[in-house]
Amino acid sequence: MKFVLIVGPQAVGKMTVGQALAARTGLKLFHNHETIEMVRPLLPLDNNGWTLIQELRESVFRYFARSGQEGMIYTGLWYFDQPWDHLYYKGILDLWREECPEVEIYIVELEACLEERLRRNGTENRLAHKPSKRDIAWSQGDVRKSTEEHRLNSEPGEITMVEETNYLRIDNTRVSAEDAAGMICERFGL
Repeated sequence: MKFVLIVGPQAVGKMTVGQALAARTGLKLFHNHETIEMVRPLLPLDNNGWTLIQELRESVFRYFARSGQEGMIYTGLWYFDQPWDHLYYKGILDLWREECPEVEIYIVELEACLEERLRRNGTENRLAHKPSKRDIAWSQGDVRKSTEEHRLNSEPGEITMVEETNYLRIDNTRVSAEDAAGMICERFGL
């Protein structure tokens, strides 16, 4: 089984690249907003809401890891300046290794300039799959705020949870989702 983790800042194209990668490989895409959008109408996104989101994700990972399917693509925002987020992603990868010892884990990190991310923030595909982003003024402000307050891409050598050969960083500012998916497939032999 394969687990491909795609990380990067908001609106960098994680879900869209994941969709293109899923189309090329047959791996199943589970993007992080699927759980956010499910919980958001039910609970405030406070500690209780985020706890439920994390529990739902972990349950999906556990059941999927035991399913015998070919693999999963998962997307997420990683606050590299926050130790708790390193622990969160380590926990996800540990869960996969525990539930499916033969799992092959790959990490793809996307980066793009702020101007391009703000442009992508209002694309039809993004808004179709992420209702919470449809308030464009709020969403644009959130992209700017998180960029100012957090480090949303890694420093060289910071991602050590997989072998270097299982990590790929792509500046997709001017790279299509399909081309990025092709780069991922080529690098990891998917």
